[in-house]
Amino acid sequence: MPWLNDENRFWQAKAREVAENVVRPLAAEQDRKQEYPWRVRDALAEAGLFKVWIPKQYGGASEGPQNVLNLCLVVEQLSRACGGVGVLFAVNALGSFPLIVGGTEEQKKKYLPGVASGERLCAFCLSEKTAGSDAQALKVRGIPDGTGWRIHGEKKWTTNGGAANLYTVFAVTDLESKAKRISAFIVEKGDEGFSIGKVEDKMGIRCVPVVETRFDGVHVGADRVLGGKPGYGFKHAMETLDLARPGVASQAMGLAQGALELATIYATGRQQFGAPVSSFQMVQQILADMAQKTEAARQLIYAAAHAIDTGSPLVTKFSAMSKCFATDTAMQVTTDAVQLFGGYGFMKDYPIEKYMRDAKITQIYEGTNQVQRLVIARNLIRESASFKFLEAYIPREEQAIHDG
Repeated sequence: MPWLNDENRFWQAKAREVAENVVRPLAAEQDRKQEYPWRVRDALAEAGLFKVWIPKQYGGASEGPQNVLNLCLVVEQLSRACGGVGVLFAVNALGSFPLIVGGTEEQKKKYLPGVASGERLCAFCLSEKTAGSDAQALKVRGIPDGTGWRIHGEKKWTTNGGAANLYTVFAVTDLESKAKRISAFIVEKGDEGFSIGKVEDKMGIRCVPVVETRFDGVHVGADRVLGGKPGYGFKHAMETLDLARPGVASQAMGLAQGALELATIYATGRQQFGAPVSSFQMVQQILADMAQKTEAARQLIYAAAHAIDTGSPLVTKFSAMSKCFATDTAMQVTTDAVQLFGGYGFMKDYPIEKYMRDAKITQIYEGTNQVQRLVIARNLIRESASFKFLEAYIPREEQAIHDG
């Protein structure tokens, strides 16, 4: 891989070792019981994997403000073995990226070392029952009370809720403003008035909890306003999602890679009409298409991560592209893998049906793929304003409209 250096390969190998020795043997049981796998968390922490995206000055392993490529490599390897563990790991980046991009120095020093060690597990509280793709429609309120703020309301679909002890919470603090309507707050698990509501019974990623989080007048001091001042929550949320979406893409691509490997092994061993089904041209075509799309997704993810880590101005577009393409790929590849397993693919005795169930959510959370396509198109249209050299190719009547 031209993208990877020795450091990248070091973290990739560490993640693969944990995935094969700890994650894979527990995957089916975790899925069945829908319980948080603390053994896996301990193994990830012992291997130092929670450090990969945290800057070195806060106890992490990243030379820069973050290392999204290393994060993606780890998520990919974990998701090859279990998509639920992939998101269990990646959600800690999602929950701590707001601190990295917007936190004060004091906030970073207080919280990030615990994230790097694995002692602090994180959650990202943005979505609500009436505010999914429309993040501006939040109803959870942050109200000043003289000594700090009181948070009132309920968040929906909080991944890692309950297991996490650190929550980044987005709330409306200025009803009159559009640009600075939302602020971000740091809430800790033991804060009075904070509680876990409904625990969702999910189709996939069942080992990581997804819950409702409730804020009944939770008091936070001024030192727990992200960045030290209100009004920048929406900005912090959008910047966070740009950083985190390649992680979701890596979860999806790891699922696709794992499903491809299982399908290839099965097709090689399964005999029909006196020959392995892998000898049939139609099966070979399906496997070839699965492999091409998975590798294309991998290269796009690595390009997006590289863009983030090097400060490219194209981060938003590349991040959306990687998330959209990789998650669509995962859904198609895992579906094709189930098809290649035939009747066995539909049975829980075989692991492949879990890959398909785990893959579906990746097309939905952290921005649906329909929204990602809008983001990509809007960035393309914005960039087209600088393509002056192409004006000669616009037909004259359209050129007149374009100029008018």
